[in-house]
Amino acid sequence: MDVHVTRSAVGGTARAPPSKSYTHRALLAAGYSAGATVASPLVSADTRATARAVTAFGGSVEPVPDEWESDQDALDVDGFDGRPAVPDDVIDCGNSGTTTRLVTGTAALADGGTVLTGDSSLRSRPQGPLLEALDDLGVRAESTRGNGQAPLVVFGPLSGGEVAIPGDVSSQYVTALLMAGAVTGDGIEVSLTTELKSAPYVDITLELLADFGIDAEPVGSETADGAEGFVVPGGQTYAPEDGRYAVPGDFSSISYLVAAGAVAADPDGAVRIEGARPSAQGDAAIVDVADRMGAAIDWDREAGVITVKRSTLSGVEVDVGDTPDLLPTIATLGAVADGDTRITNCEHVRYKETDRVAAMAEELERLGAETTEEPDVLTVHGSESDLRGATVDGRADHRIVMALAVAALAAEGTTTIRGGEHVDVSFPTFFETMADLGATVDRTE
Repeated sequence: MDVHVTRSAVGGTARAPPSKSYTHRALLAAGYSAGATVASPLVSADTRATARAVTAFGGSVEPVPDEWESDQDALDVDGFDGRPAVPDDVIDCGNSGTTTRLVTGTAALADGGTVLTGDSSLRSRPQGPLLEALDDLGVRAESTRGNGQAPLVVFGPLSGGEVAIPGDVSSQYVTALLMAGAVTGDGIEVSLTTELKSAPYVDITLELLADFGIDAEPVGSETADGAEGFVVPGGQTYAPEDGRYAVPGDFSSISYLVAAGAVAADPDGAVRIEGARPSAQGDAAIVDVADRMGAAIDWDREAGVITVKRSTLSGVEVDVGDTPDLLPTIATLGAVADGDTRITNCEHVRYKETDRVAAMAEELERLGAETTEEPDVLTVHGSESDLRGATVDGRADHRIVMALAVAALAAEGTTTIRGGEHVDVSFPTFFETMADLGATVDRTE
C-alpha cells in the first residue's frame, strides 16, 4: 500500500497504543502460567504471532488471534503451566523477531522437536548466540541452513544451568532464557561476555516477571544496565496478582507522536498524547531527547499525558545503545533541526527488520536531507537539509514507515511512502491517528 502524506499542521489529542514489548512478554508469561488475562493488549501482526505460538505449545488464547478487534479490551489465556507440548506443526513467526527469540526459549522446554520460521526478513536476522547458549545448556538447537538464522530446529527438554552469552547483538536472547529458566528444574544463570545493548528491554522483562510472581535479578547492578549477568531460580510458577496483567502504553509508538508535534504542531495548538504512564521502557528517553533539542514538551507523569508544541530544534548527540528503536525518530527530528544530529552506538540497529541506519540515511536523502553514515554512527546535517516531497520506500519496516511519515509533515509538497501497511506490526491505527490530528493522508492499494 502506498501512503501519500502532504505537508500539514497537526494538533489535538491522541492515545498511545499499548506496548508491543510488554504485550509479547505478557502473552508468553500467561502461556507459562496455568491461566491469566492480558488486559489492554496491543493488537498487531507481531503480537498475533506470539499468541499463535502460545497455542502451538498447548495453550489457548480467546478470542483467537484472527478474531481480535483493533481495540481489544482483554485476552484470556489458558496456559500450559510451564510445560509446553511439542507443537503439531511448524511455528510461523511471520515478521516478528521478538516472537522467534522468546519462543525459542519455550521450545527448549518441550520434550521433543520444534521448528520455527518466518518471512524472508525474519529469516535474515541473527539467532546464533541464542542457539549456542541453548546448546551449551544441553539442548539441541540448530539453524537448518547452518548460518544462525531461521528456520530453527530446537529439541528439548531444558533443565537449566549456567551459560555465557554476548549482550551486544540482542537483549531478547537474555529475555528468552530468563522467561524459560523460571520453570526449569535448576534455574538459569546467565553471564554476559560483552556489554548489554538495549538494557532497558531486559528491565521490562524483569518488571513483567515480577508482576507475574517470578523472581529474577541482575548480577552486579540494580538494573540491567551495567549488569554482569542475570539469575533466575527454577521451579517457579507464573501467576499475576488476581490473575490479570494490564499492558502499559508504548513509548516507541509515542515517539512518532512526539516528533509530529515538535515538527508540525499547529502554531496555535499542540499535540497531546495520553497513555504515557512511566514504566521500565527505555524509549521514554524520547521525552529527554526532544527536550534537549529544544522542543516545548511537558510530561505529566502522574496523569500519563505528554504535550508538545512546534519548536525550533537544534541538533544534539544521542547514544542509542539502549534505545535502538528510537533511531528512526531521532533521525527525522535531526532532518528538521538546525545543525548536526549525531546518533551514536547504533551498529546493532542494523539487525532489525531492515538495516535501519542505512534505510534512514538513504530515504531521508531522497527527501532532501544530508546525512553521513558510519558503521556505528549516523549523522543528520539539518542545516544542510531542505525537505521536499518524494517517493520513499518504507523497507517493509513499520518504524521506517512511521518515521518517514513524520518527516513528510515537514516536507514541502506530498511524500509517497511505499509499504505503508507495515505499520500493522506495532501501531495499526497510525495513519488514522495522524489524520485525526489533522494530517493530510491518502492511501492507494
